[in-house]
Amino acid sequence: MTQTRTRLERGRSALGPALELVHTGRAPTRAVLTAELGVTRATAGAVAAELEALGLIQVDSRPLGAAGAQGRPSHRLSIAPHGPVALAAQVHTDGFRAALVGLGGRLVATAPGSMTVPADPTHVIDAVVEAGAQLLSETGRRCVGAGLAVPSAVAEPEGTALNPLHVAWPAGAPVGELFTRSLVAAGIRGDDREPVPGFVGNDVNLAALAEHRHGAGGGAQHLLCVATGHRGVGGALVLDGRLHTGSAGLALEVGHLTVNPEGSPCHCGSRGCLDTETDPLAFLTAAGREPGPEVSLLRQARDLLRQAYATDPSVRAATEQLIDRLGLGLASLVNILNPDRIILGGLHRELLEADPERLRAVVADRSLWGRSGGVPILPCTLDHNSLVGAAELAWQPVLDDPLAALGVG
Repeated sequence: MTQTRTRLERGRSALGPALELVHTGRAPTRAVLTAELGVTRATAGAVAAELEALGLIQVDSRPLGAAGAQGRPSHRLSIAPHGPVALAAQVHTDGFRAALVGLGGRLVATAPGSMTVPADPTHVIDAVVEAGAQLLSETGRRCVGAGLAVPSAVAEPEGTALNPLHVAWPAGAPVGELFTRSLVAAGIRGDDREPVPGFVGNDVNLAALAEHRHGAGGGAQHLLCVATGHRGVGGALVLDGRLHTGSAGLALEVGHLTVNPEGSPCHCGSRGCLDTETDPLAFLTAAGREPGPEVSLLRQARDLLRQAYATDPSVRAATEQLIDRLGLGLASLVNILNPDRIILGGLHRELLEADPERLRAVVADRSLWGRSGGVPILPCTLDHNSLVGAAELAWQPVLDDPLAALGVG
């Protein structure tokens, strides 16, 4: 056995952690990788070489030291530019989107699709998988797995959509089973010619996971994400790098916190929930605007906020109303969860950017921990973060054990 192979055997358990460090941008050089893994330089070199041989990363063969730096320059590590991808899919109230996502959360190709989401989820799931299969065919990329983001709490491990309130699916729709069946029917296979694994998750959970690994949540130990997309409000919690989904995948249904007891009726049977008081429809209604059918409610609300906030008193009043109600909900979550960072997505990101001081003041005034020093509240930074998060589900087995997931060794 060669010396290099012996080092690799000693560091085999470091392959997954090493890949995750490069994947999340925390190990830009082999020197940093060595320090983060706590292994010898030789072992880190063998691990990086093996990941490169698997087609996952790229090691700079001719490193350059910084001007004036002492000692040997370190090899730079980066994602292999033509490496494998995950098929990511998202279904929302206005249709679907498919994408190919490489390591590092990089979108390789996307294919948006619009359709009225039917009561039978089979049709839209088949459509989004077909779009993904077309992207794979066009790019010729290897596929490691597939992930699907849906606007519903998803029970684990069954993969059933328990409360798809803003699409017409029945409660308990077996989206995991349907997604897997569609992947098989589309002939999407891995290097071993076996069907690729399919994973399903709630769209906001997956957005939070993506933001933690590649966006505004990086470095947070207790990350709270709250977001409103096309309809409704969702929340997610990432603890020490892993999604907290509860005992059955149903944690953080924050949309049903009451923030206005006299407010609008909610699909859940209550009134004045965050879900109905701070989503795009609530904003348009508060601003006295009649929603149009031509574009999504999220797009209409964003455009109105950006274009008229500074000049239209009704839009400013609607913005302040939603900020105050969002702040009440966030304060309750801060009291319960004590996060070290909050990130906001969808229309909530726009509300934060419109008047950050007002939102932060409401949260600080209404929360115990907010008063003791404040919790950073930041906007999400990734485009299509639910898609990137769906890809993270598919990449996770590779990050856990690259050799086993890729059928090597």
